[in-house]
Amino acid sequence: MRIEMNGKGTDTSCRTVMQLHDALFPDADVMILNGYRISCDVRLNENDQIYFGKSKDFPDIEGPEMITSTRDSTFVHERLGKATVGIAGLGGLGSNIAAMLARSGIGCLVIADFDTVEPTNLNRQNYYIDSIGMNKTDSTENILLHINPFVKVDKHCTKIDENNAADIFGECDVVCEAFDSPSAKAMLVNTLLTGSSEIVIVSGSGMGGYYDSNIIRTEKRMERLYVCGDNVNGDTTTMVGLMAPRVNICAGHMANAVIRILMDSIQ
Repeated sequence: MRIEMNGKGTDTSCRTVMQLHDALFPDADVMILNGYRISCDVRLNENDQIYFGKSKDFPDIEGPEMITSTRDSTFVHERLGKATVGIAGLGGLGSNIAAMLARSGIGCLVIADFDTVEPTNLNRQNYYIDSIGMNKTDSTENILLHINPFVKVDKHCTKIDENNAADIFGECDVVCEAFDSPSAKAMLVNTLLTGSSEIVIVSGSGMGGYYDSNIIRTEKRMERLYVCGDNVNGDTTTMVGLMAPRVNICAGHMANAVIRILMDSIQ
């Protein structure tokens, strides 16, 4: 029987996962079969993908790439690995979207922001104490490469406007608009949609405060524009502020929309 084991094609006479485990990886306490972690014996089939590892051991340099491939299935992994996704703005939405997409195996992330990390950012943005004072692009790149050393990061420490948006994001399959300013949001959407016939945009609108999580949703507004949020409680929300849970929920909607677009599974 031909299977893929720990990233390599292998012929085996073993008929079950535990037979293979006992023969070759008796110390392994992590078993992932075709994208799902298992803890009991399962029959092996032709072309199955199996990974054996130790939960307390960090994998070698090729480990994260191989594990992601095993968890996501080869088809999904290859499709996402060929994609280029832009993230305009690296605040509460953008910094968290970037981390989620890096974990998901996106091949190239084009990130852009002109700002530096401030202490007030830490309540919702994907930065840490030692990020304070760094350019958001530099800090985000460091974090992404710690998450996934195989992701390509194309960073632009500059303010995005109608004169440079197409140059920066022109090669992207999908662009996440993650600005705070309504005028900046409109500028990016208009510039990219009119300047390209292929780029798809995922935009965020309304994720402030501690309101109901369930009213945050993903909606298709135009042929190549999706908007995520509740469309009400935006960055100008008074008194209740911007808090990590709803910002992350909206960021999750946006990252998931990107993946669904790339996998041709969203309408």
